[in-house]
Amino acid sequence: MPLFSQKEQGQKQTIDGLVEKVRSYLPEEDLDILYLAYDFAAEAHAGQKRASGDPYITHPLATAHNLADLKLDLPTVTAGLLHDVPEDTEVTLADIQKNFGAEVATLVKGITKLGRLKYRGIERYAENLRKMFMAMAHDIRVIFIKFADRIHNLETIQYLRPEKQKRIALETMEIYAPIANRLGMGEMKHHLEDLAFAILQPQEYQWTLSLRKEPLGRQQKNVDKIKKIISKDLKQAEIDVVSIHGRVKSIYSLYKKLLRKDRDISRIYDLIALRIIVPDIADCYKTLGLIHSRWTPLPGRIKDYIASPKPNGYQSLHTTVFATGGHIVEFQIRTIEMHELAEYGIAAHWHYKESGRSIKIPEKHLKWIEEIIEIQKKIKDNEQYLQEIKLDFFHDRIYVFTPHGDVIELPEGATPIDFAYHVHTELGNKCIGAKVNDNIVSLDTALHSGDIVEIMTDKNRKAPSEDWLRIVKTKTAREHIKHAINREKKKWININLKKINR
Repeated sequence: MPLFSQKEQGQKQTIDGLVEKVRSYLPEEDLDILYLAYDFAAEAHAGQKRASGDPYITHPLATAHNLADLKLDLPTVTAGLLHDVPEDTEVTLADIQKNFGAEVATLVKGITKLGRLKYRGIERYAENLRKMFMAMAHDIRVIFIKFADRIHNLETIQYLRPEKQKRIALETMEIYAPIANRLGMGEMKHHLEDLAFAILQPQEYQWTLSLRKEPLGRQQKNVDKIKKIISKDLKQAEIDVVSIHGRVKSIYSLYKKLLRKDRDISRIYDLIALRIIVPDIADCYKTLGLIHSRWTPLPGRIKDYIASPKPNGYQSLHTTVFATGGHIVEFQIRTIEMHELAEYGIAAHWHYKESGRSIKIPEKHLKWIEEIIEIQKKIKDNEQYLQEIKLDFFHDRIYVFTPHGDVIELPEGATPIDFAYHVHTELGNKCIGAKVNDNIVSLDTALHSGDIVEIMTDKNRKAPSEDWLRIVKTKTAREHIKHAINREKKKWININLKKINR
């Protein structure tokens, strides 16, 4: 199920509805603070209107609802109600701290300091991005509020000028959706992309919608039949099932896949996937075995992301089978915790923390933010800074494997040289060739998700080739190559100076 249902978007959201939503996952909390924050924000925004003509309070209320959909903690939902107060009214952060405490005030301050990002003018835009990453490094919940705010702005964007709509949508596609992806927030990423896609490419959006209509209905009937069969099998095998439900591929993901498949939807096998949630890891593998004992799996379509998680923490078993009636169906099998992490990403941590449970957040969820902060310290030129973060951090990501099965995350288009330097500096410096899936390839070959990469080395190699600088895609590889070349140049100069001085 999507986090933000279309049905709910069409209904008028209320403060009572928000409180009930939060109570469903935080039953022990005193939720009076939400009523207080709503009244406080409504009074502060009194008389203000949105471009739609609606009272301004509808926006922070919708933002708070979106945060509650993510099952976030009470201070974050409260901050969502108050996030525009210091910027758009005469009420100060000091007033918010006095009434709602330091934690809520700090979150609101984090949002207020960012101002409104403007995707125009490199200098100002780059500076705002720098502020955003600093705020995220201080408290990652700030970006959750920005996501929730952005979703409602995109849902009501039709009231803005067309050029402003395009700017907001482009910024969403190039900045916010990739950040959600890096934080493991898959549903948030897809939701942001679909909303932005409808604005940026309305004809392609409508084409994708219309193209999937008939096969979606057909596949839904097949999936319903298969769901009944596998439910009976699981019951007979005494495997407890938390839930079995269909997952429909997001519109933008489908569009991108259609472009790779010559726009032929008959070649898309995972328009709907059956997602099976079971109590523990042992049950995941039992379920996989049960599915394969009934139906024949497609070669190369079995993926074990439990044994080898994606770098953003995603875990699940995937398999695609020739099911009943010759239909091709994808299954995704995971535990409750894996499902929560796949849906909510790092945001799941606060839900689990509040409910007295624990969930491990992969270090890579936050490590890349630290890497961006380091880039900000080193690169002062704003145009170069934007280029670096978009290439290294906001590009589509691929997942490749070392010969030992370790997963390496790289930007799309990365080469074996990028891979080598990601593993170890000396592996890159000594690289003389590469094998991808046991086949020797050129060093400028673009890698793809699932590739197994082996680097061939020569311990006598002194330095990498300067030509590699035109091949590599990552900042890490470029820096190491430049450093190694400069080091060798200095050695050569020193040797020749000694000869001259003899």
